Amino acid sequence: MLTLTKVSAGYNGADVIKNVSLSIQNNENLSIIGPNGCGKTTLLKAVANILPFKGNIEISGKSIRKMKHREISLKIAMLNQISGAYFSYSVYDTVMMGRYLHIKDKLMGLPSNEDKERVMQCLDAVDLISEKDKAITSLSGGQLQRVFLARTLVQEPEIILLDEPTNHLDLKHQIELIEYLRKWAMDGNRVVIGVIHDINLAMKLSDNIMVMKDGEIKAQGKTEDVITGDLLEEVYEIDVASYMRESLHRWQQANPA
Repeated sequence: MLTLTKVSAGYNGADVIKNVSLSIQNNENLSIIGPNGCGKTTLLKAVANILPFKGNIEISGKSIRKMKHREISLKIAMLNQISGAYFSYSVYDTVMMGRYLHIKDKLMGLPSNEDKERVMQCLDAVDLISEKDKAITSLSGGQLQRVFLARTLVQEPEIILLDEPTNHLDLKHQIELIEYLRKWAMDGNRVVIGVIHDINLAMKLSDNIMVMKDGEIKAQGKTEDVITGDLLEEVYEIDVASYMRESLHRWQQANPA
């Protein structure tokens, strides 16, 4: 499905990611973890072809350099971290924007019944049907994140790239989101690649994980083979296991039975 071969990319002539190679098959989700600044978001931008890169990126054997913008957009959708710049459209209209490439009458901009049905399905998937007529500027951060996720899903790509998708979400919606994405990938021969800070959520999203540091892959493979205390200590430069035990102990003290 998706193959990267010696991909390097960065900003102002300086590479942030260096010689990254990986291969992801249909129905395979990949979580990417690593410290801030290690190149996780840069990698997603290169895959989405919104950042120039060296090396080669292929989707189903075809280089994205040989694909038109519309073809790439039908294959790949990227959900970025929420920014403060967006217009005061309704929730429904914001999600409908994700259907633009599928709307047959693009000149008139008239969605079909199928387009409308898909929008409602995606709003239902993220638990926002009751908010569909509200302006997105009136929503909480967690609701807004779910709106943009629905807009990504309604695009019906083969590959979804997620940059910290659980930011602003409470625990309930974090778990629901991860479970929905797993099902979404399995049901349609699709791929989800998620940059996730929370290691537990990263492990829940996918069976495969990639650990990055300083723009390079430190480890990649099955989660149970990759996630070790020694590796996490090397990458994050702290004793992660001890930190998690201490965090649990503090939580138990603050929340006695």
